[in-house]
Amino acid sequence: MARTEAAIEGTYLRGENGRGDKIAGQVGARNSAAARLRLAVPSVAERVADELRLQLAEGQLPPGTRLTESTIAEELGVSRNTVREAFAELTSERLVVRHPNRGVFVASLGAEDIHDVYTVRRAIEVSAIRGGGTPEAVAAVRSAVEEGKRAAAADDEEGLGNANQHFHGAIVALADSPRLQAIMSQILAEMRLAFHKASSDAPFYGGYLIANEEICVALESGDRDRAAKLLLAYLDRSEEDQAAIHGA
Repeated sequence: MARTEAAIEGTYLRGENGRGDKIAGQVGARNSAAARLRLAVPSVAERVADELRLQLAEGQLPPGTRLTESTIAEELGVSRNTVREAFAELTSERLVVRHPNRGVFVASLGAEDIHDVYTVRRAIEVSAIRGGGTPEAVAAVRSAVEEGKRAAAADDEEGLGNANQHFHGAIVALADSPRLQAIMSQILAEMRLAFHKASSDAPFYGGYLIANEEICVALESGDRDRAAKLLLAYLDRSEEDQAAIHGA
Protein backbone atom coordinates (compact mmCIF):
# COMPACT_ATOMS: atom_id res chain seq x y z
CA MET A 1 0.00 0.00 0.00
CA ALA A 2 1.38 3.37 -0.95
CA ARG A 3 2.15 5.78 1.86
CA THR A 4 2.33 9.56 1.76
CA GLU A 5 5.68 11.32 2.20
CA ALA A 6 4.55 12.68 5.58
CA ALA A 7 3.56 9.23 6.78
CA ILE A 8 6.86 7.75 5.67
CA GLU A 9 8.80 10.51 7.46
CA GLY A 10 6.72 10.06 10.59
CA THR A 11 7.31 6.32 10.70
CA TYR A 12 10.99 6.73 10.01
CA LEU A 13 11.49 9.27 12.78
CA ARG A 14 9.45 7.17 15.22
CA GLY A 15 11.89 4.31 14.94
CA GLU A 16 11.48 2.18 11.80
CA ASN A 17 14.48 -0.17 11.34
CA GLY A 18 15.68 0.82 14.82
CA ARG A 19 17.35 4.02 13.64
CA GLY A 20 14.55 6.53 14.07
CA ASP A 21 15.49 7.77 17.53
CA LYS A 22 19.04 8.47 16.40
CA ILE A 23 17.91 10.27 13.24
CA ALA A 24 15.35 12.28 15.20
CA GLY A 25 18.03 13.32 17.63
CA GLN A 26 20.30 14.40 14.80
CA VAL A 27 17.53 16.40 13.14
CA GLY A 28 16.66 18.02 16.47
CA ALA A 29 20.28 18.93 17.08
CA ARG A 30 20.59 20.48 13.63
CA ASN A 31 17.38 22.45 14.12
CA SER A 32 18.57 23.63 17.53
CA ALA A 33 21.94 24.70 16.12
CA ALA A 34 20.23 26.57 13.29
CA ALA A 35 17.98 28.34 15.78
CA ARG A 36 20.98 29.39 17.89
CA LEU A 37 22.74 30.70 14.80
CA ARG A 38 19.73 32.76 13.80
CA LEU A 39 19.67 34.27 17.29
CA ALA A 40 23.42 34.95 17.32
CA VAL A 41 23.61 36.78 13.98
CA PRO A 42 22.10 40.28 14.13
CA SER A 43 19.63 41.13 11.39
CA VAL A 44 20.33 43.97 8.98
CA ALA A 45 17.64 46.00 10.74
CA GLU A 46 19.41 45.48 14.09
CA ARG A 47 22.67 46.66 12.57
CA VAL A 48 20.92 49.76 11.18
CA ALA A 49 19.45 50.41 14.63
CA ASP A 50 22.96 50.04 16.11
CA GLU A 51 24.33 52.61 13.65
CA LEU A 52 21.56 55.12 14.38
CA ARG A 53 21.96 54.54 18.12
CA LEU A 54 25.67 55.29 17.76
CA GLN A 55 24.95 58.47 15.80
CA LEU A 56 22.63 59.56 18.61
CA ALA A 57 25.29 58.82 21.24
CA GLU A 58 27.91 60.71 19.23
CA GLY A 59 25.68 63.80 19.06
CA GLN A 60 25.13 63.66 15.30
CA LEU A 61 21.33 63.60 15.59
CA PRO A 62 19.99 66.29 17.97
CA PRO A 63 16.54 66.06 19.55
CA GLY A 64 13.76 66.94 17.13
CA THR A 65 15.69 65.88 14.02
CA ARG A 66 13.37 64.39 11.40
CA LEU A 67 14.52 60.98 10.19
CA THR A 68 13.45 59.90 6.69
CA GLU A 69 13.40 56.30 5.57
CA SER A 70 14.54 57.06 2.02
CA THR A 71 17.56 59.15 3.06
CA ILE A 72 18.80 56.66 5.64
CA ALA A 73 18.18 53.72 3.32
CA GLU A 74 20.30 55.38 0.63
CA GLU A 75 23.09 56.37 3.04
CA LEU A 76 23.36 52.88 4.55
CA GLY A 77 22.63 50.89 1.39
CA VAL A 78 19.60 49.07 2.77
CA SER A 79 15.90 48.87 1.94
CA ARG A 80 13.33 51.27 3.30
CA ASN A 81 11.58 48.34 4.96
CA THR A 82 14.79 47.57 6.86
CA VAL A 83 14.98 51.18 8.05
CA ARG A 84 11.34 50.96 9.09
CA GLU A 85 12.17 47.91 11.23
CA ALA A 86 15.10 49.77 12.79
CA PHE A 87 12.81 52.71 13.58
CA ALA A 88 10.44 50.32 15.36
CA GLU A 89 13.29 49.06 17.55
CA LEU A 90 14.44 52.60 18.41
CA THR A 91 10.85 53.65 19.11
CA SER A 92 10.55 50.84 21.66
CA GLU A 93 13.67 52.27 23.33
CA ARG A 94 12.14 55.79 23.36
CA LEU A 95 15.01 57.16 21.26
CA VAL A 96 12.75 58.18 18.40
CA VAL A 97 9.05 59.02 18.21
CA ARG A 98 6.61 58.58 15.33
CA HIS A 99 4.08 61.35 14.81
CA PRO A 100 1.11 60.34 12.62
CA ASN A 101 1.12 62.12 9.24
CA ARG A 102 4.39 63.85 10.10
CA GLY A 103 7.08 61.19 10.31
CA VAL A 104 9.76 59.92 12.68
CA PHE A 105 11.75 62.30 14.87
CA VAL A 106 14.61 62.04 17.36
CA ALA A 107 13.11 62.09 20.85
CA SER A 108 13.42 64.93 23.35
CA LEU A 109 13.81 63.91 26.97
CA GLY A 110 11.68 65.30 29.76
CA ALA A 111 12.50 65.63 33.45
CA GLU A 112 11.09 62.18 34.31
CA ASP A 113 13.12 60.59 31.51
CA ILE A 114 16.31 62.21 32.78
CA HIS A 115 15.72 61.01 36.34
CA ASP A 116 15.10 57.48 35.06
CA VAL A 117 18.30 57.54 32.98
CA TYR A 118 20.34 58.49 36.04
CA THR A 119 18.64 55.77 38.09
CA VAL A 120 19.83 53.21 35.55
CA ARG A 121 23.29 54.77 35.40
CA ARG A 122 23.74 54.52 39.16
CA ALA A 123 22.69 50.88 39.06
CA ILE A 124 25.02 49.71 36.31
CA GLU A 125 27.98 52.14 36.31
CA VAL A 126 28.63 52.08 40.04
CA SER A 127 28.20 48.31 40.15
CA ALA A 128 30.61 47.86 37.23
CA ILE A 129 33.29 50.02 38.80
CA ARG A 130 32.99 48.24 42.18
CA GLY A 131 33.67 44.97 40.41
CA GLY A 132 36.84 46.28 38.84
CA GLY A 133 38.02 44.83 35.55
CA THR A 134 40.94 43.45 33.61
CA PRO A 135 44.03 45.62 33.07
CA GLU A 136 42.95 45.99 29.45
CA ALA A 137 39.49 47.21 30.48
CA VAL A 138 41.00 49.72 32.93
CA ALA A 139 43.34 50.88 30.17
CA ALA A 140 40.28 51.63 28.02
CA VAL A 141 38.99 53.93 30.77
CA ARG A 142 42.36 55.73 30.80
CA SER A 143 42.26 55.99 27.00
CA ALA A 144 38.90 57.78 27.17
CA VAL A 145 40.28 60.22 29.76
CA GLU A 146 43.28 61.01 27.55
CA GLU A 147 40.96 61.43 24.58
CA GLY A 148 39.09 64.05 26.57
CA LYS A 149 42.30 65.88 27.46
CA ARG A 150 43.31 66.08 23.81
CA ALA A 151 39.89 67.41 22.87
CA ALA A 152 40.06 70.02 25.64
CA ALA A 153 43.49 71.16 24.47
CA ALA A 154 42.05 71.62 20.97
CA ASP A 155 38.93 73.45 22.26
CA ASP A 156 36.87 70.69 20.66
CA GLU A 157 33.60 70.62 22.59
CA GLU A 158 32.09 67.92 20.39
CA GLY A 159 35.22 65.81 20.83
CA LEU A 160 34.95 66.31 24.59
CA GLY A 161 31.38 65.08 24.47
CA ASN A 162 32.37 61.96 22.57
CA ALA A 163 35.26 61.30 24.98
CA ASN A 164 32.87 61.59 27.92
CA GLN A 165 30.54 59.06 26.30
CA HIS A 166 33.48 56.73 25.70
CA PHE A 167 34.54 57.11 29.34
CA HIS A 168 31.17 55.98 30.67
CA GLY A 169 30.95 53.21 28.09
CA ALA A 170 34.37 51.98 29.25
CA ILE A 171 33.21 52.04 32.87
CA VAL A 172 30.35 49.66 32.08
CA ALA A 173 32.66 47.52 29.93
CA LEU A 174 34.64 46.75 33.12
CA ALA A 175 31.88 44.27 33.98
CA ASP A 176 32.52 42.30 30.77
CA SER A 177 28.77 41.81 30.27
CA PRO A 178 27.33 42.04 26.74
CA ARG A 179 23.87 42.55 28.23
CA LEU A 180 24.95 45.52 30.34
CA GLN A 181 26.79 47.00 27.37
CA ALA A 182 23.65 46.65 25.24
CA ILE A 183 21.67 48.52 27.89
CA MET A 184 24.40 51.15 28.12
CA SER A 185 24.35 51.77 24.38
CA GLN A 186 20.75 52.96 24.75
CA ILE A 187 21.59 54.97 27.86
CA LEU A 188 24.53 56.68 26.11
CA ALA A 189 22.17 57.76 23.33
CA GLU A 190 19.66 59.13 25.84
CA MET A 191 22.46 60.88 27.74
CA ARG A 192 23.52 62.72 24.60
CA LEU A 193 19.94 63.75 23.88
CA ALA A 194 19.70 65.22 27.38
CA PHE A 195 23.09 66.93 27.14
CA HIS A 196 22.30 68.71 23.86
CA LYS A 197 20.38 71.42 25.68
CA ALA A 198 23.17 71.90 28.20
CA SER A 199 26.00 72.03 25.69
CA SER A 200 24.40 74.15 22.98
CA ASP A 201 25.28 77.60 24.35
CA ALA A 202 28.47 77.19 26.39
CA PRO A 203 31.32 74.78 27.14
CA PHE A 204 29.84 71.93 29.11
CA TYR A 205 31.79 68.68 29.04
CA GLY A 206 35.08 70.19 30.23
CA GLY A 207 33.63 70.45 33.71
CA TYR A 208 33.54 66.67 33.98
CA LEU A 209 37.07 66.03 32.76
CA ILE A 210 38.71 66.51 36.18
CA ALA A 211 36.21 64.14 37.79
CA ASN A 212 36.85 61.54 35.08
CA GLU A 213 40.58 61.77 35.83
CA GLU A 214 40.03 61.31 39.59
CA ILE A 215 37.82 58.28 39.05
CA CYS A 216 40.34 56.76 36.66
CA VAL A 217 43.26 57.28 39.06
CA ALA A 218 41.34 55.57 41.87
CA LEU A 219 40.49 52.70 39.57
CA GLU A 220 44.10 52.34 38.41
CA SER A 221 45.32 52.26 42.01
CA GLY A 222 42.92 49.43 42.81
CA ASP A 223 40.80 51.54 45.17
CA ARG A 224 37.44 50.45 43.82
CA ASP A 225 35.45 51.81 46.77
CA ARG A 226 36.88 55.29 46.27
CA ALA A 227 36.28 55.09 42.53
CA ALA A 228 32.66 54.06 43.17
CA LYS A 229 32.09 56.88 45.69
CA LEU A 230 33.57 59.43 43.30
CA LEU A 231 31.40 58.15 40.46
CA LEU A 232 28.25 58.19 42.60
CA ALA A 233 28.89 61.79 43.66
CA TYR A 234 29.61 62.65 40.03
CA LEU A 235 26.28 61.18 38.89
CA ASP A 236 24.37 62.96 41.67
CA ARG A 237 25.91 66.28 40.67
CA SER A 238 25.31 65.64 36.98
CA GLU A 239 21.63 64.85 37.55
CA GLU A 240 21.20 68.03 39.59
CA ASP A 241 22.77 70.03 36.74
CA GLN A 242 20.49 68.43 34.19
CA ALA A 243 17.41 68.95 36.35
CA ALA A 244 18.22 72.66 36.62
CA ILE A 245 18.83 72.99 32.89
CA HIS A 246 15.63 71.17 31.94
CA GLY A 247 13.54 72.98 34.54
CA ALA A 248 12.75 69.93 36.66
